[in-house]
Amino acid sequence: MAKRRHIWNASIFEKYLREGRGCGNGSSYRPWISVQDFASRGVASRVKGMTTGRVHHLMSNHELAFFYILDWSDEVTDIREQYPLFDLESAVRIAAQAGIKYPTNNVSGYPYVLTCDFMITTTTGVKARTIKTASELSNPRVLEKLEVERRYWLEQGIDWKIITEREILYQKAKNIEWIYTAFHADTASVSTHDMKQAQNTMLQLLMNNEYSVIEASQIVESEFCFARGFGLYLFKQLLLNKTIAVNLNEPLNLNAKGIAA
Repeated sequence: MAKRRHIWNASIFEKYLREGRGCGNGSSYRPWISVQDFASRGVASRVKGMTTGRVHHLMSNHELAFFYILDWSDEVTDIREQYPLFDLESAVRIAAQAGIKYPTNNVSGYPYVLTCDFMITTTTGVKARTIKTASELSNPRVLEKLEVERRYWLEQGIDWKIITEREILYQKAKNIEWIYTAFHADTASVSTHDMKQAQNTMLQLLMNNEYSVIEASQIVESEFCFARGFGLYLFKQLLLNKTIAVNLNEPLNLNAKGIAA
């Protein structure tokens, strides 16, 4: 189904402001645009993050992969996607000074609000990151808009960079996405005591390097009378809690011994 589209004008801009779009931090942040608002290139996604505890709106597979990398990082404390360049007056002025035609709606003539794909709060400061494919960077109009964004964040004193598919660790993102399935799993039928005991058993089996993840999972499932597949859930939980670590930059071989540290 096609995403909804509408004419952009001053009244809609004010409506977005009243709705609190682009405002808040952590779990209270609301992105300027959502998956429901606009069509996107690739596959749009809604993913609940661990860092913020809220659902994030990602407009492409590249944004999704980069989001998983950010959300996994211990240095990232907040992730605000589709973050607006709120100060329209400044953005329009910056474009004029650079000799760039600022994007406006064809019908109303009202200036659009540009957005930065990710505004990231880290332990070393706030950083703005825009996701583009390498091929897009050969498009003169794309480069003009990026230049407006670069100058805008420079005036704000915020570190801004472009991220292309060449900088995104897709295998790591894929592994994190797999681990995150444990984040959403329903384990209400298992007591806290049994869960803790099973996790400890799984940890011991993996740390002595004599068993693969598959073998350790089968042992735990048999010992605790868990359903098939629950052992893998426990392994993911140990990774999710960072009790154990694996090389996420490589495909995970669950039949190999000694992959956990």
